[in-house]
Amino acid sequence: VEEAFYTTNRVMTVSFHKFGEYFPGTGDVNDVGYDEGKNYAINFPLHDGMDDASFKSVFEPVIGKIMERYAPGAVVLQCGADSLSGDRLGCFNLSLRGHADCVKYVMSFGVPMLVLGGGGYTLRNVPRVWTYETSVLLGTEIKDVLPYNDYFEYYGPDYRLHMPVSNMENLNSAEYLEHIKTQLFGVLQEVEPVPGVQIKAVDEDAMDTSGDAAADAP
Repeated sequence: VEEAFYTTNRVMTVSFHKFGEYFPGTGDVNDVGYDEGKNYAINFPLHDGMDDASFKSVFEPVIGKIMERYAPGAVVLQCGADSLSGDRLGCFNLSLRGHADCVKYVMSFGVPMLVLGGGGYTLRNVPRVWTYETSVLLGTEIKDVLPYNDYFEYYGPDYRLHMPVSNMENLNSAEYLEHIKTQLFGVLQEVEPVPGVQIKAVDEDAMDTSGDAAADAP
């Protein structure tokens, strides 16, 4: 997605992701876009063990600053499930609630949103987070105890929507997160809100070609 919009200021891309010796190896904090798109690609590289509190401490300030400076007319939010605790390939330690808090925060701006699912490699956790975040988007409370269904055994031994996080070490120090956040704030300071192209109503008389047709008739 970032590559598609890397040279334009019409779309700003933002990514919070594991960075380092990890596929696809892109997303350095210095990858900020090119040409007209310079400063319109925002990357927040993270280390293993990212937990709810640490993620909230960077997600909300950065997204808040983007909403202030860029003022998008709409947001496409991809909710990658591989950042959940216990993912087979992911290296983060987020709970469902911590993950969904990001959705709630973006919703709070009242901007039209298109919300998408994303990567996730522990089968039983992907439907958990998508179900919970759908309920958040709809403003509907759902029970933690799962109803019996054809796939009930996938969710044992607890058979609940929310699952505990692990005790993995968080390798993202407060100093590191603050340093990256400050660096990105500097990038965003250079951003000017891009005016949208207004759609104007067309005068129906201007579109009426019946007179021309009559004039051309033999």
